[in-house]
Amino acid sequence: MTSSKEEKFTMFRNRLTKVYRHLGKQAKRQGVSCYRVYDHDLPEFPLCIELYGPKLYVAEYKRRHGMTEEVHDAWMEQTLDVAGEVLGVDKANIFLKLRQRKPGRLGQYQKFDAVQHEFDVEENGLKFFVNLSDYLDTGLFLDHRLTRQQVRGLSDGKKILNLFAYTGSFSVYAAAGGASEVVTVDLSKTYLNWAERNLALNGFTDFSRYKNIHADVKQYLKTIPPASFDLVVMDPPTFSNSKRMEDILDIQRDHSELINDCLAALKPGGQLFFSTNFRKFVMEAANIHTKQIKDITRATTPFDFEGRLFRYCFLITKD
Repeated sequence: MTSSKEEKFTMFRNRLTKVYRHLGKQAKRQGVSCYRVYDHDLPEFPLCIELYGPKLYVAEYKRRHGMTEEVHDAWMEQTLDVAGEVLGVDKANIFLKLRQRKPGRLGQYQKFDAVQHEFDVEENGLKFFVNLSDYLDTGLFLDHRLTRQQVRGLSDGKKILNLFAYTGSFSVYAAAGGASEVVTVDLSKTYLNWAERNLALNGFTDFSRYKNIHADVKQYLKTIPPASFDLVVMDPPTFSNSKRMEDILDIQRDHSELINDCLAALKPGGQLFFSTNFRKFVMEAANIHTKQIKDITRATTPFDFEGRLFRYCFLITKD
């Protein structure tokens, strides 16, 4: 390997060591065991690296790297060796996700097509199943750690609606916060089942009180009687054209309608947490049926995402 390549790996090692030393202290101070360590900090290493307790999740961003498959595999092998060494994680506990590439021949590392590997992690005293190998995402969006805490703090005695719920982490937090009822809605039966298991993992097994609904959110919202809920959480995809949906979802185009339908489902004074990952998102406030729209993006940004979080979060209150 050329000296320039060795220099790049030295840069990567130094960068990872520096950020881990900084973030690790904050994580320990806050009692956080799942957090993002690295996110494309160096252009030569376009990776997302996250710790989930004793295990490491590494995803490579799609790029034109100009390497042959053999050279790329060797580069990745060395990259993972460095990451494991710096972060103190054994090879057997490193899970690699090569997005939009066929799995390579990386001997000791878990691949995207590995057998199902699910385990539970803890966040703020609650437990969640995560899977670092078998799905596009891990099952727990780390960037909403503080948002989930806010939802828990507002849930006591309230009726909560969680839309585009994914694996139901917001539902678990709402239940833990003392919600009188939690309704979890998603179009994926796989994720709804995951949400139900997350609830059960934390002792929330009364499914007359914690209801999971398999539905297209856009259509489901039209069926809710007015003023049914105290708090709604909505974190939709930027775009979806799933065959199971009656219509294409485009969050910039559709957010006003979605938000207004949520407001209709809320009791007076009720609140909506609305989040989107669309980087060019513009809130069309003039079209929203309330004047109480607060941007809480900064207040909901965890320490491990400061300066590198590309999502918006709003707290919208019904007039």
